[in-house]
Amino acid sequence: MNFAIGVFDLFAYTIPGALYLAFFGYLGAKLHVLTAASIGGVPTVVLVVVIVVLSFLLGYLAYPLGDAMERIVPRRRQRILSEEFLRRTPSAKDRAFVHQNQHLLLCALQLHDKEVAVDVTRLRASGLMVRNCAPPLLFAAVAAIVEIFTGKHPFVAAGLAVLLLLASLTLVSQGRKLGLWAGMKTLELCFWIPEIDEKVAADDARVS
Repeated sequence: MNFAIGVFDLFAYTIPGALYLAFFGYLGAKLHVLTAASIGGVPTVVLVVVIVVLSFLLGYLAYPLGDAMERIVPRRRQRILSEEFLRRTPSAKDRAFVHQNQHLLLCALQLHDKEVAVDVTRLRASGLMVRNCAPPLLFAAVAAIVEIFTGKHPFVAAGLAVLLLLASLTLVSQGRKLGLWAGMKTLELCFWIPEIDEKVAADDARVS
C-alpha cells in the first residue's frame, strides 16, 4: 500500500511537470533550439527516462507557482471547512476535534487506520495535481496570445488562448474543491475515532 501511495504522489508532481516540459519544448522549437534532428539520435529508453525525471523535477520545483496561483485567483465564495462540516453534521458541534489542524487529524487517522486514511491522501494528492496543472496552462495561454500577433493562424491562436485560460482557472477551482473534499473526508472519518476528543483536549491542556 505504501508503494501505491508513493506512485500516486509521484504522478502528482510528474503530470504537472510534464505540462511544463511540453511548454518549454514548444519554446525550444519556436526558437529553433530544439529540433527533431537534435533528439532523433537519442535512444528511446534514455529519452523516456530523461522525460520522466525532468517532468518530476519541474513539477517539484514549480510547486510554489501552483500555490501562488491558488492564492491569487479570487474565490467565488469563501467556504470554511469546519462550518461546512457542522452544517452537515450538527451532532458534532461540541466535538473538540472539529477545529483542529487538518494535518494533525490526518496523522491521527493514519495511526488509527492506514487503509482508511488512503482515501484522504488520494484526494489531497489529486487536488494538488489538478491545481499544479493550472500555471503551465496559463503560460500556454500567454504563448497563444503572442501567436495571435506573430503566427500564421491568429483565429486559431485566439481560440486556444481563451480555452487555455478558462482551463487554467477551472483547474484552480477544481483543486480547491478536491482539497475541501479531502478536509471533509478527514473530519467525517475522525468523527468515528474513539477517544479522539479526549486526546485533543489533553493536548490542548498541555499546550496551554
